[in-house]
Amino acid sequence: MKVGFIGLGNMGGPMAANLAEAGHDVTGFDPVAPCPAGVRKAASGAEAARGQDVVITMLPNGSILRTVADEIIPAMDQGAVLLDCSTVDVESARAVAEKAENAGLLAVDAPVSGGVGGATAGTLTFMAGGREEAFAKVNPLFDVMGQKAVHCGAAGAGQSAKICNNMILGVTMIATCEAFALADKLGLDRQKMFDVVSTSSGYSWTMNAYCPAPGVGPQSPADNDYKPGFAAELMLKDLRLSQQAAEAVDADTPMGHAATELYESFVEQEGGQGMDFSAMLPRFEKRHRNG
Repeated sequence: MKVGFIGLGNMGGPMAANLAEAGHDVTGFDPVAPCPAGVRKAASGAEAARGQDVVITMLPNGSILRTVADEIIPAMDQGAVLLDCSTVDVESARAVAEKAENAGLLAVDAPVSGGVGGATAGTLTFMAGGREEAFAKVNPLFDVMGQKAVHCGAAGAGQSAKICNNMILGVTMIATCEAFALADKLGLDRQKMFDVVSTSSGYSWTMNAYCPAPGVGPQSPADNDYKPGFAAELMLKDLRLSQQAAEAVDADTPMGHAATELYESFVEQEGGQGMDFSAMLPRFEKRHRNG
C-alpha cells in the first residue's frame, strides 16, 4: 500500500519503519523527529497525505489531531482511509471521523497498547473504531505493526476501549504498589508476596507481567531504575481522558478519579515525571498513613 505517516516520534517512528520494511511505500512527516530508514520524507503533512491509500496519524492529543486533520483531509484522495493511532478524547476522534467521511474518506480511530517496545517489535494491540469497510482495508497494516487488532464498533469506540482499559491499568497498578508497601511494613518478604498473589485471587497484569517490585517476577522497568516503559505522565494523560469521558456521559468512576488525583500528585509535585508508572511503589514506600 501507499501510506502517509504523520507523527514519527517514539511510537510513530518504529511503526512507520516496520511498514516500510514490510514493503509498503511509506512517506512520513514530523516537524521535529527524523524519518526512519526506508521512509520518504515529506515537507508537510498535506504532502505526506497526497495520493496515499492510507494516512496514519500518531499525535499527542485531540487538539493537534484536529489541526492536522484540517490540513490533510483536503489533500487526501476519495476513498482513502484516515487511520488515527493517537490516544485522544472520544469527542475529537468522532469529530475527525465525521469530517473525513463528509469529505468522501474512510476513517478509523485505533489507539494502541504495547508501548515503545511493542511499536519497535511490531507487537502492538490496536483497539479500532469505524466502519467495517474501513477496518478491513487497514487490517493488513495492523498485521505488520501489531499482534492483534479488535474492531470495537463505530467511530470513537477504539478510544473508548483504550480509555477504559487504561483506567483499569492505573487503578490496578496503584493497588499493587499499595499492597507491596503494606507487605513491607508487615514484614512479609516480597518474593513470598508475589508467589502467593500471582497464583491466587490478587492475580493481575500489573502483578504477574509488570511487577513494580525490583527483582520480583519477570523483567520490568522496576529492574531498570523505573526508566519508563510506560511513563507516569502518559498514564496521567489517559486517566484524565477517562475522567473527561466519564463526565461527558455521567458515569460514576470513583476509583478512576482517585487514581487520576494520585498520578497527578506523583507527576506534578513528587518528581514522577519521566519515570515509569510503576514507580508508584517507591512513592508509597516513603509515605505514612497520613501522608
